[in-house]
Amino acid sequence: MKRDRDDDSLAFRPKQIYEQVADQIRVGIAGGIYRAGSRLPSERDLSQRLKVSRPAVREAIGALQNEGMVVTRQGSGTYVAERASEVPRAARDDRGEADFSPNSTLEVRLLIEPAVARLAARRGKRDLLAESYLQRMAAVKDITDPQQQQLWKESDRLFHRQLAAMTEDALIVKIADEIADSMNQPLWNRLRDDGIYDPERIQLYFAEHRLIYEAIISGDENSAAFYVEGHLKRVQRDIATRE
Repeated sequence: MKRDRDDDSLAFRPKQIYEQVADQIRVGIAGGIYRAGSRLPSERDLSQRLKVSRPAVREAIGALQNEGMVVTRQGSGTYVAERASEVPRAARDDRGEADFSPNSTLEVRLLIEPAVARLAARRGKRDLLAESYLQRMAAVKDITDPQQQQLWKESDRLFHRQLAAMTEDALIVKIADEIADSMNQPLWNRLRDDGIYDPERIQLYFAEHRLIYEAIISGDENSAAFYVEGHLKRVQRDIATRE
């Protein structure tokens, strides 16, 4: 039996943990528990109060930042926006399909990308596109510059997608396209921008990308998988918390 397309719009989708946390904070703002201009409890405190992980709280705050409900001041904390009550209702109550949890995306990547690197290493071929992305990343010196920041974002995202292309497996590339799309969502970009803003850390990431690529083209499956896993775990730590 063919399902009516209208049924898709009514399909039940459980809310991700960070969405539930964001809802709780929105209720607190609407109810005056968190007043305009006031500082929100720390990520650690919110985590303990709501009995969720700190990465989930970090993601919830990132989502609220993207909506304009809260603002974060480096070294000071997160504050309710002065005009939080004026954020259009559409942004608060009709957000459509939510972004994937960045932490969940990284968990999936940790399952998939080391295996992708192994398979690419079996081919052991150079790839001009992957090399061009590495060159672009190497050119980034000032991550605070918007243009260089955008160059890094795109080069990083497309480099990881290109590793899948190096396997020469169409299904793996299709899966990688989905992952690359999730890395282009506003919430992923918000957490990455907040967590990865240090020029020295960017240079470390570039070095890790270079190690991954060199292990692949030299045919070293174990090293390729090891370097990918280490890199992704570092990213996970960097964007999980801010305090």
